[in-house]
Amino acid sequence: MDKSHMPEFFTSQHHWYSSTISSLKTIHSTSSDENDNPSIMYSYDNALHGFSVALLPEELEILKQTPGFISAYSDRAAMLDTTQTYGFLSLNHSHGLWPASNYGENVIVGIIDSGIWPESDSFKDNGMMNASKIPSRWKGTCEGGQEFDPSLCNSKLIGARHFNKGVFAAQGSNTKIGMNSVRDTMGHGTHTSSTVAGNYVKGASFFGYAKGTARGIAPRARIAMYKVAWPEGIYASDVLAGIDQAIADGVDVISISMGFDRVPLYEDPVAIAAFSAMEKGVVVSTSAGNSGPALGSLHNGIPWVLTVGASNTERSFGGTLTLGNGKSYVGWTLFPASATVNELALVYHKNISACDSPKLLSQVAGGSIVICDPVMDVKEQIEHVSESEVYGAIFISSDPSLFEMGRRMTCPGVVISTKDGEGVIQYAQRTRHPSATIKFQQTIVGKKHAPTVATYSSRGPSWGCPSILKPDVMAPGSSILAAWIPDSPVAQIGSNVFLSNEHSLLTGTSMACPHASGVVALLKNAHPEWSASAIRSALTTTANSLDNTGKPVEENGEFPQPASPLAMGAGQIDPNQALDPGLVYDATPQDYVKLLCAMNFTKSQILAITRSRGYNCSNSSSYDLNYPSFLAFYVNESVAVERKFRRTVTNVGDGPAVYTARVSSSNGTTITVSPNKLVFKRKYEKRSFTLTLKSQMDKKRVVAYGALEWVEERGRHLVRSPIVVAPMNAILNSEIESGI
Repeated sequence: MDKSHMPEFFTSQHHWYSSTISSLKTIHSTSSDENDNPSIMYSYDNALHGFSVALLPEELEILKQTPGFISAYSDRAAMLDTTQTYGFLSLNHSHGLWPASNYGENVIVGIIDSGIWPESDSFKDNGMMNASKIPSRWKGTCEGGQEFDPSLCNSKLIGARHFNKGVFAAQGSNTKIGMNSVRDTMGHGTHTSSTVAGNYVKGASFFGYAKGTARGIAPRARIAMYKVAWPEGIYASDVLAGIDQAIADGVDVISISMGFDRVPLYEDPVAIAAFSAMEKGVVVSTSAGNSGPALGSLHNGIPWVLTVGASNTERSFGGTLTLGNGKSYVGWTLFPASATVNELALVYHKNISACDSPKLLSQVAGGSIVICDPVMDVKEQIEHVSESEVYGAIFISSDPSLFEMGRRMTCPGVVISTKDGEGVIQYAQRTRHPSATIKFQQTIVGKKHAPTVATYSSRGPSWGCPSILKPDVMAPGSSILAAWIPDSPVAQIGSNVFLSNEHSLLTGTSMACPHASGVVALLKNAHPEWSASAIRSALTTTANSLDNTGKPVEENGEFPQPASPLAMGAGQIDPNQALDPGLVYDATPQDYVKLLCAMNFTKSQILAITRSRGYNCSNSSSYDLNYPSFLAFYVNESVAVERKFRRTVTNVGDGPAVYTARVSSSNGTTITVSPNKLVFKRKYEKRSFTLTLKSQMDKKRVVAYGALEWVEERGRHLVRSPIVVAPMNAILNSEIESGI
């Protein structure tokens, strides 16, 4: 709704909206049930100017004729994007972002998710300095409800609210909510909250795996939970209400590990609410989605938010398989018991090697260790072995998703690679009495060629705004240990033994997003003067595109290839480097509006996002947003691409500096920068440049990429921006090759 049309005699927007809806009641004049009359579920004043309400089609048509109406769209469902990682990100107590930000002390992070388990040790306020001094800007509250007393909040968990009117509207007023409060029954919100800002918890582990002290990325930040995700459904109206309230409450960062697929920006509740947050200096960090590796599969490809993809780390969980001849193999397992399958007979028999029949397995290999051929889904094989009388199993697979997703291992088994499997099978076939031993609960750290881009992590380009390169960055997302709800099993032995734990290992961009959100919270404390765009720029231009061997980051898989920026953005976040990026690409709200104008959005569509007629297209429109990356498209390989990008960088380093441009490119792409040297005389001085890209693709459906690096002459800063040339059909076509 256009707030400027509100008559003066109304005391509030809600009063105006309620009166407007009341005028529609004549539609129900033939009904004797007053409950059939429409009523407002939520009125929004921060994320947007408007309301959510259940209406009949004819009522909506009447509403469209009322003064101040801008636009309307149907409620829609969202999808959730479901210890050691702080070390992998090089956060440490002696120097860098942690001490510089005082560990995020007094930064308030609003989590939009499935609720929280307040009794978890991760949400205690032990050891927090100035624990009783909650920032005066905080306007929120701790809302009571079913099995959730407001007294459960403290100086760590300072806010808790829940929103489910959209669920009732979509599924009927008789819908039963399993836990009508902020208490988490799904586990997702508890996990993401503790990843962002959980307190220190000693002795954390997942049944002996990942032992250590768990902590959030910003362990001294405050948490405010806004529960919008329910087992009964996740709806845009509730998500929007949660973000609207978070902005009103005074949060500094919003972390949201969910999204809406293929929704235009002017109907996307995250995009609409995040614009208002950005205006107020609130950084919104979002997950890219779990629909990879197809190109064009990400959601939250919104220009004014941070979009985070997922990476695999240098840590894995496994067990050791030792054959009777003394040869050992390290495999993957999460069998949740301190056990050893010791020197049992090893059986490889073609009649049972598919491991698809518990009965046959028991008859042929009962009391032994069986070898399972890679002929079907390992998950199904695990289930069959668990139901048999086999004492242990060796599964063979090189499926990257198996190791990333961390499936339950319900039997004493281990998964080894196809290469290692050949040696194990040979031993079993050629030895008169083959035997094997399996040891569990091993955590392996220091894996080479890490990070890699997770297979499941959704890829760009953005469907809603293709001209902006997304994702922005990636962060650890696979097998992340964090707090969990105690009444939901996280592991299983056999078919009927279910185990709970205070911590769980989860995988997804849902886990990557809170890592980035935590770093954002640290940066907000270290640089309170930076805008939301400046913080995103700092994270992007300092991200690491190389793995721990110094080679380009690769896509995960049996036959890995270098990852393009459409998969990893600028690379893995590097918190300590982001503290001092040298230069930033800043952007104002009007800059984003110019982009919307260039996308041919109507006045009503732009107003739906901006909520203000103060923004318009009268000045200019431009696809050339001052963004810390560059993306151009080509129609086909026979048409040359030439594109000019204009950018302005701000010196945020201390004092004068001189930067020289250095470019890399591929696939016949030529890149020039003018001027190629930027001279800054003082801090906060701005300099502009033009990057010209000329490309002639030598084969179809190739993504070419490179980078622009601004190198400071003293060597203190390297400001890197990815450059991508992609086929126009990349948004819809997943059969695209990468070019180096």
